[in-house]
This record gives sequence, structure tokens and C-alpha cells, in this order.
Amino acid sequence: MFKKILIANRGEIACRVAATARRMGVKTVAVYSDADAHAKHVAVCDEAVHIGGSAPAESYLQWERIIAVAQATGAEAIHPGYGFLSENASFAQACDDAGVVFIGPPASAIQAMGLKAESKRLMGEAGVPLVPGYQGEDQDPALLQREADKIGYPVLIKASAGGGGKGMREVHEAAGFADALASCKREAVNAFGNDAVLVEKFVENPRHIEIQIFGDTQGNVVYLFERDCSTQRRHQKVLEEAPAPGLTPELRKQMGEAAVAAARAVNYVGAGTVEFIAEQPDGYDHPENIRFYFMEMNTRLQVEHGVTEAVTGEDLVEWQLRVAAGQPLPRRQDELQMRGHAIEARVCAETPDNDFLPATGTLHVYRKPPHTRFEVGGTRFDDGVREGDAISPFYDSMIAKVITWGETRDQALGLLDDALAQTHIVGVSTNVQFLRRALATPSFSQARLDTALIVREKERLFDQDPVDVDMAVAAAAAWTVLDERAAETADPFSRRDGFRSHGVASRRTDYEFNGELVVAKLRYLDDGLQLQVGDGNFQSLAFARQSGDDGLVVPGIDLRYGGRRDVVQVYHHGNQLHVFGVEDAAQLTEIDPLAAAGGSVADAGSLTAPMPGKVVSFAVKAGDKVSKGQPLAVMEAMKMEHTISAPLDGIVGELLYAPGDQVAEGAELLRVDPAS
Repeated sequence: MFKKILIANRGEIACRVAATARRMGVKTVAVYSDADAHAKHVAVCDEAVHIGGSAPAESYLQWERIIAVAQATGAEAIHPGYGFLSENASFAQACDDAGVVFIGPPASAIQAMGLKAESKRLMGEAGVPLVPGYQGEDQDPALLQREADKIGYPVLIKASAGGGGKGMREVHEAAGFADALASCKREAVNAFGNDAVLVEKFVENPRHIEIQIFGDTQGNVVYLFERDCSTQRRHQKVLEEAPAPGLTPELRKQMGEAAVAAARAVNYVGAGTVEFIAEQPDGYDHPENIRFYFMEMNTRLQVEHGVTEAVTGEDLVEWQLRVAAGQPLPRRQDELQMRGHAIEARVCAETPDNDFLPATGTLHVYRKPPHTRFEVGGTRFDDGVREGDAISPFYDSMIAKVITWGETRDQALGLLDDALAQTHIVGVSTNVQFLRRALATPSFSQARLDTALIVREKERLFDQDPVDVDMAVAAAAAWTVLDERAAETADPFSRRDGFRSHGVASRRTDYEFNGELVVAKLRYLDDGLQLQVGDGNFQSLAFARQSGDDGLVVPGIDLRYGGRRDVVQVYHHGNQLHVFGVEDAAQLTEIDPLAAAGGSVADAGSLTAPMPGKVVSFAVKAGDKVSKGQPLAVMEAMKMEHTISAPLDGIVGELLYAPGDQVAEGAELLRVDPAS
């Protein structure tokens, strides 16, 4: 076994690899960028070396520097994690040439499976089922359009060198093909340095099912069963689980054996995932009729590997290290089995209600549920950040992975919702509450899965506000009173409990909630407190601070108001109060009446960058007439393209930046003057 390895990655996966290495007695070397100088992965490794600027191209993609660091520190092997260099055949070959072991497949396998067109050709020769499509080398846009017309719409354009939903577009009619192709190619170049694409039939009502495979240098290949990754947004996974609900033993074996055949076709070594698209021609209730097609092979460890570990009891990073060290696979196929059910939720810095736009900010509050890491059962929380860390625009938006295991799917589902309820993040917008709503949808809770689940459940996920505003305001009022009591001194004239020698004391507080004004009035009575929210009636408000001995993340407030009881945690940051309850969470902004009186309304015609990034292109020029909702510009941030649309009908006044310019969050990109 290796004595020391270098981890050529950052964040959650770097911490994950370091944890297994430490358990195995293997020393670790971290590498880091300017932005990651104080990151968690730097702290958890035995050594750390700075390799460049914040942008990946200046640091984590500089493989010559990384290999030099490995040699200088005496690291015998390099673990690439996922993303960055994990599927870079040139990097794998350079490691081999430098005498450093690449903890992954040989460069030839990465190269063969890295290009989707070539991998599909190889899979066809190996007898693996394929989706009808065009994977040719000729990339003439007119030819690609003709091929799409021949296949029949809808079609899917996919970056040949890509993955993770980047460089991928659905096209439902011929008229939209050219624009989708151009956008897809731009994104593919930015993400992978290669704009080649393939076009294939878009399988409707599909499930995304992937098989975890492993090969060793002795020629053994096994599959560690499947994961269902159908719940996706923007072609990126949101929830993953193992085993895939409803899969028959016969189909599981067929898919597993097809995945092994795919691995053997390229002499695969190490961890890999063969991804299939599964068509459900007879609906959710007839899984025995599922037809599956090869989609792609990821020649690395997957983000969602934790659910496989939970149901098999195996540590896949340990398997990677043992195989890379020349040892045989720890288990034969007949020794592998699944037990129970596991589900993973990806907690991301993003705004689901704004098309999942990635978010940046500082983790002023970052509280996690009680969890374990490698034990089968219970809750596992994998992350690469700590309270106080910043979520920057340079890297992926994922903050953490929450994985729960239960004897049944329902048990795992309940545990996951409970774990998410105890995940409290303040300082950056996240998808935590969206994930809880997704788990509760009829489609997911009843395992009626396909890749259109989020779109199909749109009303339950986006068009409702599940937050009980009255309870949120009651929690804010309770926190305020408790905070005041904590600040009291023995001097009775310093008390702020509303005492008066005569009459009833009351106070008014104005909050902003979801863009609306909410007025709260609190009465201090001899026998307690009463609260009025909006136009409602005054009702008794009672509360007590809990000790936290019952397993809560932090001591909570036992709250009673309006005939309801809830246990809440409240965090105060600036003029905002963040309320986390058992069922939901809310953010209230306390309005300063003096500040509000002097406020002004922003110019509705300005268009600003929603986050730091790069201007890709403008679709208009000064003087053009535009309609509300019309695309005006494209930005690239956090490895994805984002379209900026007109907020009103008008005329473009001025373009304030040029394509290629880096812009800060809030920077005005262009102006649109209202139509007269």
C-alpha cells in the first residue's frame, strides 16, 4: 500500500479521500488555490502546497505543477477525485510517465470512453444497447441539423467530451436547433476545451440508471449494483438512491453484465460508472418492460458513490487505493450484496426559484445534523466547508451531500427529510427547502421516477409557499424577547420587558417577507405576551428555550402560538432573522422605519449580473427594440451559462461591457430604456 498520496482536488471529495487514507494509515498531500488557502481540505490533509490562482485554469487544472508537487513531497500516487483532471487522459499518461501512480483507469480507457461518439462505437461493438443518433466526426452545423431532422424531434445535443449536464441541450423542433447547437458548443469549449457534439434521440419518460463497476490489474471486473439518478435539474442530479426502485432482479443482472462488458471492452481498471437511459414504455407500474440504452461511461468515482457504499457496506475509495497499488478486488461478484435502501441529497448554493441560479456568499451559519461517516445505517454528511467559509464563483456550487440509510426506502426517506430539517445555512441561498419539498412530492415519495420529475411536480415545488408566516413572525418575536432578556442587567430601569406603571405596553415591528410587508404587534400583559400578525387577532404567545440535550443541532425555542406548537431555531444576521422549523424555514427582514423613509426605488431599466462571472455574448446592440423576456446577454459562471433577459419592453440604451469581460455581482451589463 502507498505511504503517501496527493489529492489533486478540493472541497468535499478531497476531504472524503483524505478520511479513508487516514483510516488506512496513508499520508495525504493537499493542493490549493488562492481562494482555497484556508479551505477545509487543506486543514484535513497532512501537508498542503499552493499551486496557483483562484480560477481552475490557474491551479487545479495545472497538471504539470501538480505532478511536480507529488514528486517534491514524495507522494507515490495521485487521486484526482471527480471533476477537474479526473477524466483527463493526458494527465493520467503524464503521471505514468513521471513514475507517479494515477489512482484511476489507464489513459487508454479514459481516452476511449471520454469521447461520447467513440465510446458509443465501442459499446456497439461490445453488444451494449445504444440510443439511435449521430456520433460522427463531421461537425458541420448544416449536417448536424440534417441528422437531427432525420432522427426526429425531440433530440438531445450533447458535448462529446463532456458530462455533468454541461454542453447539453434538448431541442423539440427544427427551428430551435441552430441556436441550441451554438450555445451547446460554447459551453462545451468553456468546460472541456472541445466543442464536438453528438446528436441522439431524446428518450421521453426516461429514467437515469447507472451501474457502479470496478476492475483490477488482474483482469477481474465486478459491478456493485445500480443507482437511480433520475431526479435532475438542468441535466444535473439532485437526488440519487440505491437500489433503483422497482428494478427486477433479472433487469438488474442484465444491466450489471452489460456494464461489465463495457468495462472489459476498454480493459478498465479502478472505479467507473456506466450510465444507462432506461425507457419505460408501459409506465411506472411495469418496470419489467424497461428498455435500457448505453448513455456514457464516467471513468472516475461519482459524486453519488456514497449510496452504493451505504447499501453494500464497502468503502469505494479504499477499493480505489488497493487496486491502484496492484492488489486484487476485495470482493468477487458472488460475495457482493445489497442491504436496505440509501438516498442522497445534494445541498447546493443556488436559488431554485430562479432557475437554480448558482449563489455565492459566506456561510455565517452552518449547522449539521448528528451524523456518522462510514457506518452502514443512519445519516452521513459529506462536505468540504466549515462555518465562516465563503462559497466562491470559481468552483461548483455543491456545499454538501446528505446520505441516509434505512432498512426500507420509506425509512431512508424519512431520515433524509429529518436530516435536511436540521441542516441550517445562513449567508448564502441554498436548495435545502426545495429538496424537502421534492422528497414530499407524490412522484418521488411513491417512486414514480423519471428525468422530468421536477418539471412535472412544478406546482408543488415552485408555485406554493409552504411557510406559515404567522409562526415565522412568532418565532422572530420570541427570539427578540429572549435576546432582550439575555441582555438585561440587575438594574430594573434597564429592563426591556414592557413594564409600565399603568396601561398596556405594546410594540410594533415591520418585516419584509417574500417582497411583502408584514406588520407584527406585540403586547406585554401581566400574565404573558400577545401577538398580532397582519390583520389577524391578538393571540397568546408562549415560548421557552430548550437545552439542546434532546439531539437538536443547537438549543431551540419551544414555541406556542395560534393553537400550534413548533420547535424552531432562529439566527440573526444583520437585519435578517432566519427561522428554521420542523416543517419549513423562512427569512424575515426587519425594516428600519427611518431607513425605509429615505429609500428610493432602483431604476427598473437596468440589468445587472446576478453573480460574478464572464460575459459570453450580447444578442442585441444599442438602439435595438426589445420585448419583455427577450434574451439579451449570456453570462458564464460556476461552469454554466446563464441567460439575461429583458425585464420590460424598451430600447437598448448602452452595452457597458464586451464579450470576454469579467464582471462582479451587481455590475450593470446594459441599459434598457422603457418604450415610450
